Amino acid sequence: MTAAQTDLAAAIAANRFGLGARPGDLEVAADAPRDWLSRQLKGTPPVLADSSLKPSSDTLARAIALREEVMEDRKRRKLEKDEEGTKVAAAFKLPALYRPVYMDEIVARFTHSVNTDRPFLERLTQFWTNHFAVSIDKNVVLGLAGAMEREAIRPHVTGNFLDLLMAVEKHPAMLLYLDNHASIGAHSRVAQLAARRAKNDERKIGINENLAREILELHTLGVDGGYTQTDVTTFAQAISGWSIGGQDMNRRLERLGVDGGTPGVFLFREAFHEPGAKRLLGRSYSDDGVKQGESILRDLAVSPKTARHISTKLARHFVADDPPPALVERLTRAWLDSRAHLPTVYAALIDAPESWAQPLAKFKTPADYVYSSYRALGIPIRDGRRALQPFEALGQRSLMPGSPAGWPDTSADWDGSSALLKRIAWADIVAQRMGNSLNARDLAPRLLGATLSNDTSTAIARAESGTQALTLLLASPEFMRR
Repeated sequence: MTAAQTDLAAAIAANRFGLGARPGDLEVAADAPRDWLSRQLKGTPPVLADSSLKPSSDTLARAIALREEVMEDRKRRKLEKDEEGTKVAAAFKLPALYRPVYMDEIVARFTHSVNTDRPFLERLTQFWTNHFAVSIDKNVVLGLAGAMEREAIRPHVTGNFLDLLMAVEKHPAMLLYLDNHASIGAHSRVAQLAARRAKNDERKIGINENLAREILELHTLGVDGGYTQTDVTTFAQAISGWSIGGQDMNRRLERLGVDGGTPGVFLFREAFHEPGAKRLLGRSYSDDGVKQGESILRDLAVSPKTARHISTKLARHFVADDPPPALVERLTRAWLDSRAHLPTVYAALIDAPESWAQPLAKFKTPADYVYSSYRALGIPIRDGRRALQPFEALGQRSLMPGSPAGWPDTSADWDGSSALLKRIAWADIVAQRMGNSLNARDLAPRLLGATLSNDTSTAIARAESGTQALTLLLASPEFMRR
């Protein structure tokens, strides 16, 4: 590899595989760009170092206790005929509990993304978080989305996909987001007891197919994965009973003689489970409680359809909006040969020539743009809500993709004229704040390396001030792409 090729590879390693180069990163990566990426995957994934971050079970236990208070308050207010006060109590208490939890999670995540020495690992972590998307616009997820990334995703990013899949699908954030915690089989013990009692105040019970559908459509096989509506329904029956201890159904459960479990912790409620063997995608699964759903996930994890679906997403995320077929094939084969061992798949991604062939092929999402700007300039991260402002201003609020499909991952979704104007305006604000403390002329080659064009270099050199030069750097085509 020539010196020019090495310089280009270093820029690709830091800016495509990572979260944007910091001064000095290209020099470190230049010795052996592929090895630099591989080293980042070695060892235990880091734990976010922030004492304010609490387990999701603690947050849910507090929420359950607060919900009980709201219910008692509602009864009291109804007796006092204070209907408006009832609405206010329910509408504000839980969000007031969840918002500080969300802010602590986002600030810790942002801080780690900007400061990490393992940006490739962090990009992979956030890729998986978006793959298994939950969205905080559903209020119950507001205090749990960040914890799901910490508890279910970060520990398994360098392990086997099955372990990652199992951890995510059992996490309270996913179960609540897709309403599986209250999914009850029509022939389950609880359904039979409820039918016999037939109380008018009992809520309607039944199977919820949301989680089963999204596992098949988004998390594993893909929308063209060959499953049918019957498979969705059968899978939903197999994972009925996958729930959370201590949810607000506990009083109802007590009346039906069912244990409510430990608040905030995954619980298989056998009394909710639809009994009987299941047949899904041509395979039979015996009636063995929680293991029935686990067995289905185990087969889905190593399915060729899953391998191709996720390999395509990885190739699209890291290399090009239109993924090179040869790269997708390489990743798919690595997935199947290793039985979904993720480091093997990542190694295939790093080693593939397609990953290095076309620099600046990907347009940065708003989050990528913010991370790379902060890393490049050493911008201090503000506390509290101010930490959210860059993401909100550019249109990608953290952990709020708006649907289980996650944030889109192609240029067409992010490079409209309005979005570009917002980036330029934000770049100017950042440059004004930094003043003349940084020399963009010196920074540009250290951040962009061999991808820096003569036009951008000349424009920065001719800037009328240090502030304008910095704006031109952040607004340059090279800096907006990776």
